[in-house]
Amino acid sequence: MELTIEDVNKSFGDKQVLNNINLQIKPHEILCILGHSGCGKSTLLNLIAGFLQTDSGSLKVNDLPIKGPSKSRGVVFQDHALFPWYNVITNIAFGLEVQGTPKEEAKKRANEYLELVGLQEYAEHYPDELSGGMKQRVGIARALASGPDILLMDEPFGALDILTRDTMRKELLRICQELKPMVVFVTHSISEAIHLGDRVVVMKGGKIAEVFEVGIQHPRMYDHPRFTQLMSDIEQVLMGEEELSQVIRD
Repeated sequence: MELTIEDVNKSFGDKQVLNNINLQIKPHEILCILGHSGCGKSTLLNLIAGFLQTDSGSLKVNDLPIKGPSKSRGVVFQDHALFPWYNVITNIAFGLEVQGTPKEEAKKRANEYLELVGLQEYAEHYPDELSGGMKQRVGIARALASGPDILLMDEPFGALDILTRDTMRKELLRICQELKPMVVFVTHSISEAIHLGDRVVVMKGGKIAEVFEVGIQHPRMYDHPRFTQLMSDIEQVLMGEEELSQVIRD
């Protein structure tokens, strides 16, 4: 499973949001897209998801063009987007049922992914009875339940406190080691990108400014010399932007 992005441009009105984006994402890779607010990273994710269409250029999965949303591409949002009137297990099973999976089979698969994220005891709870971290685990389970080859994550831990965010990063890495999807993870946190990514794509002004190979084995520690060097190098790439303060170190 490979994702190829070639010469992609996207504008909204007079504002060009993406300018000549080229990327090749490898099977099972965790690719982090980093940049300050308004740099185009979420727009790029929405193009990969099929929620938006390019003005020019192409996005292809295994040489097949992306023409719209697909169950092969699961999406996790920052606000988790759970249905408050459904309990946890129904939230996870919902997408499967919409795709035509029989109700009992959908519930069985939903339970499997609920167990994967460690929340099987909360199957009958409703979203407002869960913590922020639990809601995001349910969102991840729902995205994974359809068996996607590509997991797209748009700042999914951005609203969580720092301790919960650290726990969720570890959980995500554990799940990725087990299921081995391709992951495209959008963030504005430098340290989060280095913690998670095999590569970090730094975006500025709708363009790819630089791509960094992380090259550190998991678990990754802040005091690793390579981690410290990457923090410094990425900050240097982002220097000169007025909104650098929006890109956080954690």
